[in-house]
Amino acid sequence: MKIAIATINDPSLNAAKKLLPYLQKHKCHVFNKSQDTQEFGAEFHIFKKVDDILPTAWAEFDAIIFIMATGAVIRKIAPHLKDKATDPAVLIMTLDLKRIIPLLSGHLGGANELANELCEQIDGCVNFVTTASDQIKVLAFDMFAKKYDYAISNLKSLAEVSNAIINKKQVQVVTYPCMIEALKAFEGYKEENFIFCSPDDLEQFREDIPTVYITPQKLPNSSLQIQPQEISLGLGMNRNTSKEEILNAVKRFCYEHGLELSQVSKLASFSAKSDEVGLLEYAKEIQKELEFFDEDAINALTHDFSPSQATKFFNIKGVAEPAALLASKHKTLFLNKRIYGGVTIAASF
Repeated sequence: MKIAIATINDPSLNAAKKLLPYLQKHKCHVFNKSQDTQEFGAEFHIFKKVDDILPTAWAEFDAIIFIMATGAVIRKIAPHLKDKATDPAVLIMTLDLKRIIPLLSGHLGGANELANELCEQIDGCVNFVTTASDQIKVLAFDMFAKKYDYAISNLKSLAEVSNAIINKKQVQVVTYPCMIEALKAFEGYKEENFIFCSPDDLEQFREDIPTVYITPQKLPNSSLQIQPQEISLGLGMNRNTSKEEILNAVKRFCYEHGLELSQVSKLASFSAKSDEVGLLEYAKEIQKELEFFDEDAINALTHDFSPSQATKFFNIKGVAEPAALLASKHKTLFLNKRIYGGVTIAASF
């Protein structure tokens, strides 16, 4: 992390110097009123008023550690607050480094984790964490998303979900088996708090409890959504299909299904397509890895794929769907093939 340490007098500056050895794996800048130097692997900057440094600290640093009074900090940072998705982590430490408060952006900003990191190193340091899910040790969906680098949509709905879990009520999670396994292995998971529903079978869907969707697609609702990244697109195409036709087909596919091209980590196809100029040019243009799979790899899959002309021409189970599945991390085909003229596309993660 890039960390700003803000001090306002000599005692707090001395405390900052004592703190720096515990932050050696981070890039630190110390803002103070008397020294402009470089020590302990950190840069020191002189300032006159806290108000002068906050715009820069807020925009350029991942975390700000204040060694000053809590009330003063709250008053100074108040005009800069935006939302929990973008605000930096804000922490407050006492002069003796024995007390630390993760004040802002405890989860997504990393304030709680940084506080824990320091408490593990500083003998006798106490972390005054106030986040309820951390105190009672229940699953926090924003931390789940952060751990796996998943995107989050409708973050305002997180409070309703978190409060239900904290109050020992149930929440509904619409997702796939691979994500259910990941949730069950995540810190704080308790069976009684969760019911699961498959995106492919919503007969048991409940309207009366908070819902979380864990799927690569961004859906048209206001519920909390967590979008796994690293999607693999399986591509099938007619012979001599142009780069432009493939590009337009992928754009339409992503638009129709709530996906972003930035989520795509791989393109995949059947080995017989490895000399398709349009496909090779397209992969190069969008700078995505392109992987090909042969007949044995495709036919070894036991999944039920959509009927495909590839069975007739190549004696394989398909192209787009099996290629997407083989290239994906979690082996979860979440969008069966769609046909756009001479291009066939499927998606897996």
